[in-house]
Amino acid sequence: MSLERKIIIEERLNSNAWDVDQRPHIRIIDPDQCRKCDKKPCLYLCPARCYTPGPDGTVLFSHEGCLECGTCRLVCPENNIEWNYPKSGFGVQYRFG
Repeated sequence: MSLERKIIIEERLNSNAWDVDQRPHIRIIDPDQCRKCDKKPCLYLCPARCYTPGPDGTVLFSHEGCLECGTCRLVCPENNIEWNYPKSGFGVQYRFG
């Protein structure tokens, strides 16, 4: 993907709004499973980059910028992600048509 295309995507994502619930709608079930996962696809395939590598081989998750696409749930080879929609009224509000 070209740098110009990445910039356009970032600008569009930044136009969205989030009403973040303090209680996460996604959680990593067992952090030890992430340590055992060699590829950790969630780190690379989450379009919002909500997953980051932890210092001890685990995966850290931050729900505040989640786009609610469900990619993480689908790509986790360990089925180690519990994913639910945010409570009514919370989550991403898409502003770019």
